[in-house]
Amino acid sequence: MSRPREFDVDRVLHQSMEVFWSKGFKSTSYEDLTRMTGVKKQSLYCVFNDKRALFLKALAHYREQSIALLKELEEQNISPLEKLDSLRSSLLNDGAFCRGCLMVNSSLEFGKEDEQVTREIELMFAEAEQVLEKIIRSGQQQQLITSRFSSKELAAYLNNAISGARILEKSGAAREQIEAVLRTSFAMISP
Repeated sequence: MSRPREFDVDRVLHQSMEVFWSKGFKSTSYEDLTRMTGVKKQSLYCVFNDKRALFLKALAHYREQSIALLKELEEQNISPLEKLDSLRSSLLNDGAFCRGCLMVNSSLEFGKEDEQVTREIELMFAEAEQVLEKIIRSGQQQQLITSRFSSKELAAYLNNAISGARILEKSGAAREQIEAVLRTSFAMISP
């Protein structure tokens, strides 16, 4: 008879995500993971098989959390411009400042060398773009956002600008520089 699991898998997954986010996949050791989670290596292996499988689950966890927050913002009963302004502010004020975005960091670390990592990253960006497009389309219908470009084009533009700001964060750029990039990028979609 197998022993009952001695740890909260969701908590351990979240803690592991934090380690990968801070150190990257390749620089994270099992010692880092066991130190952060308080779970022995063998117990982690039993649930997640190996470091790569744990990393893939951590990426999925990050994506689900990020998209859920974006969808919550999209569903708020405020104008599309207020939603975008709130998003811009949250990018500057989240607790992850200087760590960048786990997806962007992973994209830079892996490139296209791992198909499953690439798939998870592409899914994150596609889902984020869909939510941004919905907000932008609503703003265009209300004539609050430019119609010179389609909502899809503007969503891709903003998503790219956000990714660029996350790279600036990770590389240690000054907060003022990042704020200027985001402010300019979001202002570019005004009518």
